[in-house]
Amino acid sequence: MRFIWILLFTFIASLGWAYENPTDLTELAIEDLMKIEITSVSKKHQKVFDAAAAIFVITQEDIRRSGVTSIPEALRMAPGVEVAHISANQWAITIRGFNSLFANKLLVLIDGRSVYSPLYSGVFWDVQDTLLEDIERIEVIRGPGATLWGANAVNGVINIITKQAKDTQGGLISVGGGTEERGFGEIRYGGKIGEETYYRAYAKYFDRDDAVDTFGQTAHDGWDALRGGFRVDSQLSLQDSITAQGDIYRTESGLTSSFALLRPPFTQTLNEEIHSVGGNILGRWRHTFSNSSDMLLQMYYDWTEHQESALRERRDTFDIDFQHKFPLVEWQEIVWGLGYRLTQDDIRNSFSVAFSPDHRTDHLFSAFVQDDLTLVKDRLRLTLGSKFEHNSYTGYEIQPNVRMLWTPGSRHSFWGAVSRAVRTPARADEDVRYNVSVLPPGTMINPSMLPVLIAAFGNHYVESEKLIAYELGYRVQATNRLTMDIATFYNDYNHLRFAESGIPRLETSPGPLHLLIPITLSNKLKATTYGLEMGIDWRALDWWRLQASYTYMKVKVPSTEAMSSTFVEFGEGRNPRHQIGLRSWMDLRRDLEFNLNIRFVDKLPDLQVKSYVSLDAQLVWKPHKNLELSIVGQNLLDRRHTEYKTESLLPAPTIEVERGVYGRMTCRF
Repeated sequence: MRFIWILLFTFIASLGWAYENPTDLTELAIEDLMKIEITSVSKKHQKVFDAAAAIFVITQEDIRRSGVTSIPEALRMAPGVEVAHISANQWAITIRGFNSLFANKLLVLIDGRSVYSPLYSGVFWDVQDTLLEDIERIEVIRGPGATLWGANAVNGVINIITKQAKDTQGGLISVGGGTEERGFGEIRYGGKIGEETYYRAYAKYFDRDDAVDTFGQTAHDGWDALRGGFRVDSQLSLQDSITAQGDIYRTESGLTSSFALLRPPFTQTLNEEIHSVGGNILGRWRHTFSNSSDMLLQMYYDWTEHQESALRERRDTFDIDFQHKFPLVEWQEIVWGLGYRLTQDDIRNSFSVAFSPDHRTDHLFSAFVQDDLTLVKDRLRLTLGSKFEHNSYTGYEIQPNVRMLWTPGSRHSFWGAVSRAVRTPARADEDVRYNVSVLPPGTMINPSMLPVLIAAFGNHYVESEKLIAYELGYRVQATNRLTMDIATFYNDYNHLRFAESGIPRLETSPGPLHLLIPITLSNKLKATTYGLEMGIDWRALDWWRLQASYTYMKVKVPSTEAMSSTFVEFGEGRNPRHQIGLRSWMDLRRDLEFNLNIRFVDKLPDLQVKSYVSLDAQLVWKPHKNLELSIVGQNLLDRRHTEYKTESLLPAPTIEVERGVYGRMTCRF
């Protein structure tokens, strides 16, 4: 509480200075926010105002003024995105529902490189990172993006786009630490080779404290990581440019794991260290034919290795993508492309988790085409397109969409869309056996003389999860200081996965003799979701900017189908129905900023997680144009709170997020 009073005192004392030396919050005016160019919606440059999709752009200024230290924390700023801490190093992140540690309906890209894991179609968020200072913007698409990006872009797409090397010239050093952020350091240097070739290289390290459980005891989930990377951009000619970039990392994090045993004590709990290493290298060539026609060729190689007690995974991925944009006639533009991805894994099995086979190579072939037609110049536009894929699990998949944009005036735009998307099976859907828990013999729950093993199995006949999505949206620039963006959606899901009990049987291997209750993956479940997302940006004064967001979402699962499942990974009470966010930016003086971020997240009844309100505050002082000092308070309203609970038949500690304070010094040269 003492830190809160200090911040409030500084705020009140500084109000007079703000009137004495007013200054613009940012070089970007409110009316220019709708003109920010994006690429993720149509795979071509277009303005936010002209996008027939629910998109929110998190800018570099948003990231800097929020005081966040990781990509997951930055994603909280976007309406419609659910971000919840599971532990100090794990998150549950999704868009428009179905959240969990293994959320699998969200496609995440970094500079066009897909980072979802083919092991379970989700994202290992603890290894997705870069220098936050180098991020130009994060484009968050709520709703299907499968027509352009393919399977797994079901509920949304997150594309993290870094700055060009020429925009990061010179040096940067940033260091700091605090209570939860125990210590961090970042260094970057950018330079120039010749007339049209720019480069940068960076390295960063951080060490984050353990969270605590509901009893206030250390949760053994601390996290530290070391990462480095580079980027080179070269303009070879007026028509040709190339980019080469790469990263390498090592992370170590703690985890409390419970394992089933067939002999006493039948359950073992360990505090273990998880080790992850990896790297990637990407090359991109762009050739411009004219002002309205260009082509892009991109290739990347990605290597990851993840090791813990129950599982070790080594994965290699090679991907190549080609796309071409050209006008067919004056009022019609075509974007089309081809792609191929090869991914190969090598898995070390254990009694708890086993994949069969333990080596597998998968191939993904894809093509897409999108036709953008101007029906009425500057007023009405129709977009038709589809993605065509062939994968190693379900064969051919087709994912079409239709989008319409109507702009009756320069300050208003209406849009609507109907899309089909699929989530194709992953390794964990087909090839896994997971020994969940053991019921000891001679107990009330298991009076027999044999231990009872509950085990989950994949299914080689599982189908793709399918979605038909209906969306409507409206954007308006009400005044030169006020903009508003509203999106509504109705999603109809089919063939969703769930698990159901099979017929018990005796099993001799692994020994000793025991009774097996199999839980088999199936995907006969249906569900619907609907909701509303709203974002407001208001320049109240030249020195004061406010941003507000509201999300409403409802999940409906037929009760008769849900009751037939042993356990379901989603339900009506596993996602927050309401989320509210409010951000305030103040330039108290030309060298002093005060920023606040307040968010409300509704309860999760099925997981017994209460609603909470969180407040983050940041005070920034710039004594010199190249020196920035800041102090950040996180989760200031309570000592700690729970944001999510893992769904597991084995006992797992519930983690609470603690209040934290850290300081940072950033120097540029």
